Amino acid sequence: MKKIYGYARVSTKEQHLDRQIHALINCGIHERDIVTDKISGISLERPGYLALKNTMLRDGDTLVVKSLDRLSRNKEHIIQELQYFKNHHILVQVIDLPTTMISLPQEQEWVFNMINNILIEVLSSIAEQERLTLKQRQSEGIAAAKDRGVRFGRPAITFPENWSEIYDAWRDKKLTAVAAMKMVGLKRSTFYKLVREYESEN
Repeated sequence: MKKIYGYARVSTKEQHLDRQIHALINCGIHERDIVTDKISGISLERPGYLALKNTMLRDGDTLVVKSLDRLSRNKEHIIQELQYFKNHHILVQVIDLPTTMISLPQEQEWVFNMINNILIEVLSSIAEQERLTLKQRQSEGIAAAKDRGVRFGRPAITFPENWSEIYDAWRDKKLTAVAAMKMVGLKRSTFYKLVREYESEN
Protein backbone atom coordinates (compact mmCIF):
# COMPACT_ATOMS: atom_id res chain seq x y z
CA MET A 1 0.00 0.00 0.00
CA LYS A 2 1.39 3.39 -1.02
CA LYS A 3 1.99 5.82 1.82
CA ILE A 4 2.53 9.55 2.16
CA TYR A 5 5.18 10.77 4.58
CA GLY A 6 6.05 14.26 5.69
CA TYR A 7 9.46 15.59 6.67
CA ALA A 8 10.11 18.71 8.73
CA ARG A 9 13.42 20.18 9.83
CA VAL A 10 14.79 23.16 11.74
CA SER A 11 18.46 23.94 12.28
CA THR A 12 18.62 24.19 16.09
CA LYS A 13 16.89 22.72 19.14
CA GLU A 14 15.62 26.19 20.07
CA GLN A 15 13.62 26.55 16.85
CA HIS A 16 10.06 25.26 16.44
CA LEU A 17 8.66 22.74 13.98
CA ASP A 18 5.01 23.73 14.52
CA ARG A 19 4.54 25.72 11.30
CA GLN A 20 5.92 22.97 9.10
CA ILE A 21 4.02 20.20 10.88
CA HIS A 22 0.78 22.19 10.65
CA ALA A 23 1.28 22.64 6.89
CA LEU A 24 1.96 18.91 6.43
CA ILE A 25 -1.12 17.93 8.43
CA ASN A 26 -3.18 20.30 6.28
CA CYS A 27 -2.03 18.25 3.29
CA GLY A 28 -3.69 15.21 4.81
CA ILE A 29 -0.60 13.62 6.36
CA HIS A 30 -1.15 11.96 9.71
CA GLU A 31 1.15 13.27 12.44
CA ARG A 32 2.52 9.77 13.08
CA ASP A 33 3.81 9.77 9.48
CA ILE A 34 5.75 13.02 9.89
CA VAL A 35 9.46 12.62 10.58
CA THR A 36 11.40 15.53 12.10
CA ASP A 37 14.95 16.65 12.73
CA LYS A 38 16.42 19.54 14.72
CA ILE A 39 19.78 19.76 13.04
CA SER A 40 21.56 21.81 10.39
CA GLY A 41 20.65 21.26 6.75
CA ILE A 42 24.27 21.43 5.65
CA SER A 43 24.75 17.68 6.11
CA LEU A 44 22.50 14.82 5.01
CA GLU A 45 23.58 12.78 8.05
CA ARG A 46 20.43 13.46 10.05
CA PRO A 47 18.87 10.69 12.17
CA GLY A 48 15.25 11.31 11.21
CA TYR A 49 15.95 11.88 7.54
CA LEU A 50 18.14 8.80 7.20
CA ALA A 51 15.52 6.62 8.89
CA LEU A 52 12.84 8.02 6.58
CA LYS A 53 14.93 7.58 3.46
CA ASN A 54 16.50 4.20 4.20
CA THR A 55 13.84 2.28 6.13
CA MET A 56 10.42 3.91 5.75
CA LEU A 57 9.95 5.13 2.18
CA ARG A 58 9.12 2.47 -0.38
CA ASP A 59 8.65 2.33 -4.14
CA GLY A 60 5.52 4.33 -5.04
CA ASP A 61 5.40 6.32 -1.78
CA THR A 62 5.22 10.11 -1.58
CA LEU A 63 7.42 12.45 0.47
CA VAL A 64 6.07 15.91 1.28
CA VAL A 65 8.13 18.84 2.62
CA LYS A 66 7.14 22.43 3.32
CA SER A 67 9.98 23.93 1.29
CA LEU A 68 12.87 22.64 -0.76
CA ASP A 69 15.52 23.78 1.72
CA ARG A 70 14.09 21.39 4.35
CA LEU A 71 15.76 18.60 2.35
CA SER A 72 19.08 20.43 2.38
CA ARG A 73 20.78 23.83 2.26
CA ASN A 74 23.30 22.49 -0.22
CA LYS A 75 22.40 22.71 -3.91
CA GLU A 76 24.28 19.57 -4.91
CA HIS A 77 22.65 17.62 -2.08
CA ILE A 78 19.17 18.75 -3.14
CA ILE A 79 19.70 17.62 -6.73
CA GLN A 80 21.31 14.39 -5.51
CA GLU A 81 18.42 13.54 -3.19
CA LEU A 82 15.74 14.36 -5.75
CA GLN A 83 17.51 12.09 -8.22
CA TYR A 84 17.65 9.34 -5.59
CA PHE A 85 13.91 9.57 -4.96
CA LYS A 86 13.21 9.63 -8.69
CA ASN A 87 15.32 6.48 -9.20
CA HIS A 88 13.41 4.76 -6.40
CA HIS A 89 10.00 5.87 -7.76
CA ILE A 90 9.27 8.05 -4.76
CA LEU A 91 7.27 11.18 -5.54
CA VAL A 92 8.52 14.36 -3.85
CA GLN A 93 6.02 17.15 -3.27
CA VAL A 94 7.00 20.61 -2.04
CA ILE A 95 4.16 22.63 -0.52
CA ASP A 96 5.81 25.93 -1.48
CA LEU A 97 6.06 24.68 -5.09
CA PRO A 98 2.39 24.27 -6.06
CA THR A 99 3.25 22.64 -9.39
CA THR A 100 4.69 19.65 -7.52
CA MET A 101 1.36 19.16 -5.73
CA ILE A 102 -0.71 18.72 -8.90
CA SER A 103 -1.61 15.33 -10.38
CA LEU A 104 -1.94 15.41 -14.16
CA PRO A 105 -2.58 12.99 -17.00
CA GLN A 106 0.69 11.33 -18.05
CA GLU A 107 0.80 13.05 -21.44
CA GLN A 108 0.91 16.47 -19.75
CA GLU A 109 3.44 15.65 -17.04
CA TRP A 110 6.46 16.68 -19.12
CA VAL A 111 5.35 20.33 -19.03
CA PHE A 112 5.24 20.42 -15.23
CA ASN A 113 8.43 18.38 -14.97
CA MET A 114 10.19 21.03 -17.02
CA ILE A 115 8.77 23.84 -14.86
CA ASN A 116 9.66 22.00 -11.66
CA ASN A 117 13.23 21.38 -12.81
CA ILE A 118 13.71 25.09 -13.48
CA LEU A 119 12.19 26.08 -10.14
CA ILE A 120 14.22 23.48 -8.26
CA GLU A 121 17.42 24.73 -9.88
CA VAL A 122 16.64 28.32 -8.90
CA LEU A 123 15.42 27.58 -5.37
CA SER A 124 18.25 25.19 -4.54
CA SER A 125 20.72 27.88 -5.63
CA ILE A 126 18.92 30.39 -3.38
CA ALA A 127 18.99 27.97 -0.42
CA GLU A 128 22.73 27.43 -0.83
CA GLN A 129 23.42 31.16 -1.23
CA GLU A 130 21.44 31.94 1.93
CA ARG A 131 23.58 29.45 3.83
CA LEU A 132 26.82 30.96 2.49
CA THR A 133 25.61 34.50 3.24
CA LEU A 134 24.69 33.55 6.81
CA LYS A 135 28.09 31.91 7.31
CA GLN A 136 29.83 35.02 5.97
CA ARG A 137 27.80 37.31 8.25
CA GLN A 138 28.66 35.15 11.26
CA SER A 139 32.37 35.31 10.39
CA GLU A 140 32.21 39.08 9.91
CA GLY A 141 30.33 39.49 13.20
CA ILE A 142 32.92 37.45 15.10
CA ALA A 143 35.78 39.42 13.50
CA ALA A 144 34.11 42.75 14.37
CA ALA A 145 33.50 41.61 17.95
CA LYS A 146 37.16 40.59 18.33
CA ASP A 147 38.19 44.03 17.04
CA ARG A 148 36.07 45.54 19.82
CA GLY A 149 37.88 43.41 22.37
CA VAL A 150 35.13 40.82 22.87
CA ARG A 151 36.63 37.52 23.97
CA PHE A 152 35.12 34.19 22.97
CA GLY A 153 35.25 30.91 24.81
CA ARG A 154 35.62 30.42 28.54
CA PRO A 155 36.47 33.55 30.54
CA ALA A 156 40.13 33.82 31.52
CA ILE A 157 40.97 32.82 35.09
CA THR A 158 42.45 35.66 37.12
CA PHE A 159 45.04 35.27 39.86
CA PRO A 160 43.79 35.88 43.43
CA GLU A 161 45.18 39.02 45.08
CA ASN A 162 47.34 37.05 47.50
CA TRP A 163 48.44 34.51 44.90
CA SER A 164 52.19 35.22 44.98
CA GLU A 165 52.32 34.83 48.77
CA ILE A 166 50.30 31.59 48.73
CA TYR A 167 52.30 30.24 45.81
CA ASP A 168 55.64 30.97 47.51
CA ALA A 169 54.46 29.28 50.72
CA TRP A 170 53.24 26.24 48.76
CA ARG A 171 56.42 26.06 46.69
CA ASP A 172 58.56 26.27 49.85
CA LYS A 173 56.44 23.47 51.37
CA LYS A 174 55.18 25.73 54.14
CA LEU A 175 51.64 25.01 52.91
CA THR A 176 50.12 21.84 51.53
CA ALA A 177 48.38 22.06 48.16
CA VAL A 178 45.01 21.42 49.84
CA ALA A 179 45.56 24.23 52.32
CA ALA A 180 46.70 26.59 49.55
CA MET A 181 43.61 25.77 47.50
CA LYS A 182 41.33 26.53 50.45
CA MET A 183 43.04 29.84 51.12
CA VAL A 184 42.62 31.07 47.55
CA GLY A 185 39.22 29.37 47.09
CA LEU A 186 40.17 27.37 44.00
CA LYS A 187 39.51 23.85 42.80
CA ARG A 188 42.45 21.50 42.25
CA SER A 189 42.39 21.76 38.43
CA THR A 190 42.18 25.58 38.54
CA PHE A 191 44.91 25.84 41.15
CA TYR A 192 47.40 23.81 39.12
CA LYS A 193 46.42 25.64 35.93
CA LEU A 194 47.34 28.94 37.63
CA VAL A 195 50.56 27.38 38.89
CA ARG A 196 51.54 26.48 35.30
CA GLU A 197 50.61 29.93 33.99
CA TYR A 198 52.43 31.69 36.85
CA GLU A 199 55.57 29.62 36.41
CA SER A 200 55.61 30.18 32.65
CA GLU A 201 55.42 33.94 33.15
CA ASN A 202 58.03 34.14 35.93
